[in-house]
Amino acid sequence: MSQYILLNRIRVQNANAIAGFTWGFPAITHFLGFTHNLSRKLSQSDKYSSIRLSGCAVIAHEHHVHTYGKYGDRFTQVRSSYISTPEFKKGVMKTPSIIEEGKMNMTVSLLIEVEGRVGNATWVEQLTAWIEKQSLIQRLAGGTILDIANVKLVDTQEKRDRYALKGKLLPGFVLMDRSSSLEKHYQTLQQENPNAELLDAWLDFSAFKQQARPKCDQISKYLEKGFKQDEATYATLLQDWQKHLGRVPYQQGSIPDLLKEHFSTLNAKKYKTLLAQWQQYLEPDEKAPADWERLPKPEAKGFLVPIMIGYKAITPVYDNSEIANTRDSKTPVCFVEAVHSIGEWKSAHRLRTEADFLESIWRYDYQEHWYLCKQDTAHEVNGELNETITEEAVTSTDDDYDDN
Repeated sequence: MSQYILLNRIRVQNANAIAGFTWGFPAITHFLGFTHNLSRKLSQSDKYSSIRLSGCAVIAHEHHVHTYGKYGDRFTQVRSSYISTPEFKKGVMKTPSIIEEGKMNMTVSLLIEVEGRVGNATWVEQLTAWIEKQSLIQRLAGGTILDIANVKLVDTQEKRDRYALKGKLLPGFVLMDRSSSLEKHYQTLQQENPNAELLDAWLDFSAFKQQARPKCDQISKYLEKGFKQDEATYATLLQDWQKHLGRVPYQQGSIPDLLKEHFSTLNAKKYKTLLAQWQQYLEPDEKAPADWERLPKPEAKGFLVPIMIGYKAITPVYDNSEIANTRDSKTPVCFVEAVHSIGEWKSAHRLRTEADFLESIWRYDYQEHWYLCKQDTAHEVNGELNETITEEAVTSTDDDYDDN
């Protein structure tokens, strides 16, 4: 499969910015739900019932979360005057509640996988016009679609077509599933601590963690000054020190022995303040002044973020008549909780091969008690795919913008 419908530059207003425990971008379920609704409309139409939309890739171009505060850490608030209260019904006016809303404006593109027989050029033009019209009257992630730059049927089989498609997607970032990174880190944690839980591994990716490093500004100035005066003597010392500072977090055991030997030979009276700081750096206590450093995420490569990828059933499936206040009167009901994982925002310029585009497509994955959205990173491509690229090759050319 190499044909897709590209909904390019969808401008959305007031989309949901909260997804489970995470915030900042809608859950992937919103985008697959949007695609699934379009697919259902296609199947119900007389002219396009042979077409099925099976999944989509999400490319983010711009986003603005409605927050305020010094660090943008508070959502905007509204007074919900439309809420009907007993006092309101009795004719008594009451100050409406303040409700914190997690909303955002965003511009995204959806690359939707197409299955089925596609007609001639005129038929395709009518299809894309029909999809654009239907998309504009739908909601995306609870937000209102203001505009779609264009809707086009695209192909990724030929290299020149992939180049043209990437040009439409740039600048943009593709959301990729990195559940494997979470699993790998969880196994590492369990080797270190058998009592570690999967939540601990997930928080290592999602939480901002800091650790103290004892103050060392005078040590750095001393070595830099010595290097300027006597490069031969201080070159190795400064190099080892800078290498040590590059290791995060701070570890007492990683201080180079060469530096320990050097500072042990200094005159205690002449370098009293310097040696005091050095001693605190070697053996810090609770009162030692320190600088705080942000701990890196378990995998340094890639812009990894926590995401919500679906739901886990926590009850049996009930008949609709057994549950009050359901959305309709026919569909069976099951209570669920959100499922979280790890994703990566990957620059669209890295989509080089037909397999890369296939791997960026999110699809539904139903199993017993699990309702998930996944990407098939081991997707098998039919027949004529004569250009492959390994994961090692991609990661080794992270900053290479030349596809050749």
